[in-house]
Amino acid sequence: MSLVRRAVPEDAEELVRLRKIMLDAMSPSRDVGWQPAALTTLRRHLASPDGELAAFVVDAPDGSGTLAACAAGSVHQGLGGPGNPAGLSGHVFNVCTDPGHRRRGYSRHCLEALLGWYRERGVPRIDLLATASGEPLYASLGFERTPAPAMRLTL
Repeated sequence: MSLVRRAVPEDAEELVRLRKIMLDAMSPSRDVGWQPAALTTLRRHLASPDGELAAFVVDAPDGSGTLAACAAGSVHQGLGGPGNPAGLSGHVFNVCTDPGHRRRGYSRHCLEALLGWYRERGVPRIDLLATASGEPLYASLGFERTPAPAMRLTL
């Protein structure tokens, strides 16, 4: 029996809870105004198993109905180019383990399932932003730092 399962719409609240933990690890904030929109988006996407977003989860082993860990990501359709004729790319944006369930390999299992999902869809390139504590896991799965600087415009 696998520890990991594909997330369903009923997992959306727990996924948002874990996302808050992950975001606070990068930059603590009391802002929770984003959570209702994230919940709506997750429920919609998780109800569509053939869609562009997927999440994989491990249930807390204590039977509490909470999640121990998750990994979520999306597929983006861009224009093709050298090395990526179909123009597909993936973005991992939510890898988190509840603090009470860390150091058990749960995030690794979730991320491996997510990477399998990308492989099934023929996605050749996957990007993510890593915290210092998450970087060893990502490196062990083959992720590498890129030389390209990132820029952002917030409208």
